[in-house]
Amino acid sequence: MRSQLSTEDGLDEDSDDEGDEETGLTARRRRGSSGRRRTIQNPMMASTDLTASTDLTRSLRRYSMAYDDYAEQAVLFSSGIMLKKRMINLYVQLCELKSFIQLNRTGFSKVLKKFDKIIDRRLRSRYMDTFVDTACPFRPETMKGLEDRIAEIVRAYTAVVTNGDADTAIRDLRSHLREHVVWERNTVWRELIGMERRAEAASLGHTLLGRDTDPKKTRLQGDDEIVLPTKEISTPLGRFICPTWLVTSTTFTLLVVVTLFFALLYIPIMQKPEQQNCLAMLVLVSLLWATEALPLFVTSLIIPFLCVVLQVFRDKDKPHQRLGSKEATAAVFAAMWTPVIMLLLGGFTIAAALSKCYIDKRIATFVLSKAGTRPKTVLIANMAVAAVASMLISNVAAPVLCFGLIEPMLRNLPSGSPMSKAVIIGIALASNIGGMLSPIASPQNVVAIGIMEPEPTWGQWFFIVIPVGIISILLIWVLLLLAFQPGRGTTIVPVRAVRDPFTGVQWFVSAVTIVTISLWCASHTLEGVFGDMGVIAIIPIVLFFGVGILTKEDFNNFPWTIIMLAAGGLSLGKAVNSSGLLHTVTEAITERVQDFSLYGVLVVFSSLILVIATFISHTVAALIILPLVYNVGKDLDEPHPNLLVMAGVLMCSAAMALPTSGFPNMTAIMKEDPAGRRYLQVKHFIAVGVPSSVLTLGVVITVGYAAMRVTGL
Repeated sequence: MRSQLSTEDGLDEDSDDEGDEETGLTARRRRGSSGRRRTIQNPMMASTDLTASTDLTRSLRRYSMAYDDYAEQAVLFSSGIMLKKRMINLYVQLCELKSFIQLNRTGFSKVLKKFDKIIDRRLRSRYMDTFVDTACPFRPETMKGLEDRIAEIVRAYTAVVTNGDADTAIRDLRSHLREHVVWERNTVWRELIGMERRAEAASLGHTLLGRDTDPKKTRLQGDDEIVLPTKEISTPLGRFICPTWLVTSTTFTLLVVVTLFFALLYIPIMQKPEQQNCLAMLVLVSLLWATEALPLFVTSLIIPFLCVVLQVFRDKDKPHQRLGSKEATAAVFAAMWTPVIMLLLGGFTIAAALSKCYIDKRIATFVLSKAGTRPKTVLIANMAVAAVASMLISNVAAPVLCFGLIEPMLRNLPSGSPMSKAVIIGIALASNIGGMLSPIASPQNVVAIGIMEPEPTWGQWFFIVIPVGIISILLIWVLLLLAFQPGRGTTIVPVRAVRDPFTGVQWFVSAVTIVTISLWCASHTLEGVFGDMGVIAIIPIVLFFGVGILTKEDFNNFPWTIIMLAAGGLSLGKAVNSSGLLHTVTEAITERVQDFSLYGVLVVFSSLILVIATFISHTVAALIILPLVYNVGKDLDEPHPNLLVMAGVLMCSAAMALPTSGFPNMTAIMKEDPAGRRYLQVKHFIAVGVPSSVLTLGVVITVGYAAMRVTGL
């Protein structure tokens, strides 16, 4: 009876069917119950048992029919799932095959392009047409057949799975595809951030609270919690154990600077409290910038906080009452966001677009391809490219571009070659000089433009700096030839120019860049239309980001630390001016230089700025000193404040005696050969950088001074 019931129900105790678990358990429970009923002895009520047995059989048969329907539905459902999976897998495989064909054709094209570039041939188009495009995988009919198969799968999926909804079918099928690998073109700012991250990773653990990143000291499973290293200090009061970061030079510097700040707040030096507070803030910020005890941009962010808390701002109108916290907050943040910041952003945008579309690299390789193989010519060509690149995309970004261009040449030079040293330091020094060549070439130029009244036109700027830059670069080139003698036993691999025609996007970027620079040059003439160069800078930002040439990621990759540094410096300049401290200090200096001629004041301040900017950031030197120089020049018997500021900002760029003197030098000193050895040492910068700075000073106070007088500064 058990066997018969089992057959009727279609159930098997050992079945691996993955049907409805609850139904199966219920069936087993009922079957077990009926079996127990059949074994009960009831001779007194046989007819009753017969009736019960008949009813039980009927109920079991009804249940068996219902389960048969369920089993049939389960089989159909399982078959549908399998069919759906097979269609998805087939769709994915066909799409991967299509992507594989596209990837291989792109690979052929890139290999041939590199071959043409190195061998100086034009083989790519002919080879692609003759051999690649005629091969079976790359024929148009092959690709069309593949696309037809993909379309068939989509139609089948639409009919079987999505009930005729083609859009849903396509969306569902595409959700199973992996992202196609696309090599996104980098901007120069993204490469710069990558360099900074590598530098940060190398120095991690040496910061104030950083942990040791030595792989040997990596925490493994089961190890105790890693604690910060400590140091034992002996004092007259006993021995103390403290974290090592508390006894570092950075902590000591911070302690001294903060102590001096509070001392200046309470030692009466100035007559008015707002000037006293501003002096203390100025000393604090200047020392933090000079020592870099805190990152430069962090120090800049301290400035608006101190301006409000110390109440250093005054009302413009007499009797110059001190502003309250609410009014001071509005004033300090208005000073931080000015047209100068927009000009910086516009310059960064143009640099990003030129680098992303390879326009800067094409211009550079074209110039270098004309240089030939003579070391002297190659050296001056690389220096010229670095200077022009600095003029167009800033001297922060230009070294990154130029060092990438000379990489093939460096790989073919012997280890320790004087040519390697000469060309690397030549690019760094030329990039510093290039920082003079346009108002957007370096942050300090933008700061100077914000100080000068009226702002110089781009035409005036070019008239002054072009002769200064050309003469300075030629003098530095001669100095490098004498110092390194790069021509001895040096074989140079020639650079091949890119012969591909300009694309539509490249023409668009070039046109927008030329129009923007032209409008900047005519900014004074168009002042009634645009108001300021910062407004013109919005044009490339809107166009390049609006049409998608640059993306949100490119915007995030801008050097925002430089922008925050400039914004903090602008707020500091506003605070020093508003508090009256600048006027007081200017009067004291003017009394001591009143017997000097304009040229004498120029020489004194140019030399002073050169020395200061050598040891601290060029931008920081401009932020601290140029406002003072402007006011001194304004109070002279022969007032020429813009002339002194112009000479001062040129000398900020000319300070290049140390590896830390400007970003180009810092990039050059980090350049390493394939073995991990640095090409340059500190002694190379001192030996070449010091005389280069002095030579440039001589050019600025002679040729530059004459050009400034001619332009009417």
